[in-house]
Amino acid sequence: MALGAARALGKASALAAPVLFSGATSAELQAMLDRLAETDATVLISGETGTGKEVAARYLHAKSRRRSGPFLAVNCGALSETLAEGELFGHEKGAFTGALQTQIGWFEAARGGTLLLDEIGDLPLALQVKLLRVLQEHEVTRVGSRTPITLNVRVIAATNIDLQQAIAERKFREDLYFRLHVAHVTLPPLRGSEALIAALAEHFLNHYRRGMERPGLSIGAEAMQALLRHPWPGNIRELENTILNAVLFTQGDVIERKDLRLAPWVRNPAPPQEAAQAAGLEAALAPVFAQALAAKEPYLFDRVTAGLVQAAFSAVEGNQVKAAAALGISRNSLRTQLANLGSIQTRRQARAGKRAIPALPA
Repeated sequence: MALGAARALGKASALAAPVLFSGATSAELQAMLDRLAETDATVLISGETGTGKEVAARYLHAKSRRRSGPFLAVNCGALSETLAEGELFGHEKGAFTGALQTQIGWFEAARGGTLLLDEIGDLPLALQVKLLRVLQEHEVTRVGSRTPITLNVRVIAATNIDLQQAIAERKFREDLYFRLHVAHVTLPPLRGSEALIAALAEHFLNHYRRGMERPGLSIGAEAMQALLRHPWPGNIRELENTILNAVLFTQGDVIERKDLRLAPWVRNPAPPQEAAQAAGLEAALAPVFAQALAAKEPYLFDRVTAGLVQAAFSAVEGNQVKAAAALGISRNSLRTQLANLGSIQTRRQARAGKRAIPALPA
């Protein structure tokens, strides 16, 4: 079994659990997890990178009647596509070149406990079919064997991608989605949750200052304000690393704004003037959208997107780089939109029969 595909949760990463799932910061989330922990239901946990999906999975396991059994986490994105089936389901000796001995898979190894299938959206389509059967039949057959093995394992899946969009793009099986979607937990991003940011910052600080014997270290007011304003694209993991870095390099007894070393590439929140302009634009467009929705205009999303892309392209006189920047999308995304509209020449022959997207009514 390739240990590189598994990701054990280190002690530092588990620090967030008491704050994340405490009634003081997330009573509704804790109540949901506590209810789910009492069952063997398959759970799908979704959320951005760094929001604590594996922490939530471990919380479910620790509160369940399976707590005395193993908790194993396997990163589906790290599985070799050619060996993934053997990794998950095991293989018999001689099943393939290099199979020098019989090896159990992750499902068998987690017997009596919980198996976390992390980044489930990265699982190859061919393997999704076999995973669906395992979940339906509660049994697994090793590669090179014809004898099914009954399973006693709870499955939790986690993803940071929109699986419904992946289904629409034919990258994820709809039947597997519904099999995993018995219970769904969504972990919110950290940005904007000032109470949680402050609680986690103090929580991480308490841990690391004890470990580094700096009991008098505190977070200054300006530093705390900077933490609260930061957008945290890396969520809890980024916040923890920021606090650890500050504890390591702060020379005085107070962590100042300069000691935080927040990533300079992170986009700052929009200034008040830009935020006001955005709000004004949304208010101006709201009646138009409401009218179109009430009239049940066909292909509304496509038409609005097409109109916005074409307007931006015309406003910069056909400069793709400037148009992409104005829209806040990549140039490749813009080119795809323009090609679909017929505004630029594609490398392939124009697709026959492509429906035209009519403009929104004035």
